[in-house]
Amino acid sequence: MMLGGTSFVAAAAVAAFFLQSAAPAAAVDTKDRAAIEAIVRDYILEHPEILPQAMEKLASKRMGAVIDQNRSVIETPYAGAWEGAAKGDVVLVEFFDYACGYCRATLPEIAKLVAQDSNLKVVYRELPILSEQSADAAKVSLLAAEKGQYMPFHRALYGAGKVTRDSIFGAAAQVGIDRKAAEAAMVSTKYNAEVESNIRLAQTLQASGTPTFVIGNQVLNGAVGLDTLKAAVATARGK
Repeated sequence: MMLGGTSFVAAAAVAAFFLQSAAPAAAVDTKDRAAIEAIVRDYILEHPEILPQAMEKLASKRMGAVIDQNRSVIETPYAGAWEGAAKGDVVLVEFFDYACGYCRATLPEIAKLVAQDSNLKVVYRELPILSEQSADAAKVSLLAAEKGQYMPFHRALYGAGKVTRDSIFGAAAQVGIDRKAAEAAMVSTKYNAEVESNIRLAQTLQASGTPTFVIGNQVLNGAVGLDTLKAAVATARGK
């Protein structure tokens, strides 16, 4: 029976697991290895339902390794672009776009998480991919982060509805940033490195859009809901 490319990878992963569990590679002679591989092959053919599970576990393990390699960059906020516990034992990172309606819908869910969990830190990473106004909003948002007004600006802009230059200026004014300073931020190249870094990170994490969450060793794509976020936090915490 020929296995497709994806299933073959899963089968290979399962076989490798069995072989590693049986004995160190050097201790398994050719005859024994062939026998073990035959057993594993027969088991997989009789129980093909394990293939998706094996693939999911393999993908999760690989993504965990990617996150670990980039964790410091992922979890270190730009200036004040965070909320919650300064030294939380779990960090929830959200890649978002101010023009993303799903990100807006997630805002109250994150607020509930922060209110209910005194050991949670939430880091926000601008990922302006939806519109030109997204990029303008991201830059003014980072300016607000530098001024210690990130969350007030974040909530004000989402509360304004559709992202336009006027709504950005309005949200900025609410937190003490005048129009001239906001306009300067929009045309500045100062924030390009941060935005470009976020885009590279999102690509590395195979983010499919916004919002994308990184919690512990998990990447969650989309507006997954409060219960899923809570469960991910608990998993990261080891509960």
